[in-house]
Amino acid sequence: MTLSTIEQLSIAAAAADRTGAEDAVALDVSRPLPFVDAFLLVTGRSERGVSAIAREVEDALNDAGVRTLRREGREAGRWALLDFGDLVVHVFHEEERSFYALDRLWSDCPVITVPVRDAAETTAG
Repeated sequence: MTLSTIEQLSIAAAAADRTGAEDAVALDVSRPLPFVDAFLLVTGRSERGVSAIAREVEDALNDAGVRTLRREGREAGRWALLDFGDLVVHVFHEEERSFYALDRLWSDCPVITVPVRDAAETTAG
């Protein structure tokens, strides 16, 4: 089973929201980056929060059948990058989100409106 990028974004956004993520932004980066369709950027308010958000997003997508290709930074709790192929999820602590400024770096990319839904809804329907 493969899920569309929008379905993956929806599952990831719901998982991030469940664990207290803030300032979620989904960007269509398919034009400048031919190897990935979308970025999901979210903020956690603490190191523990960043780690929990990253873990929940990864678990939710894995449970939906989407394999994690690469994972970086989660252990330190300041930022995490989760690569699922078509989707890359960036979870930042507030300070790192400001420092790396991916929102600004990719500001010419279209924002994707993501319907937030649980993985169970996707697999059941």
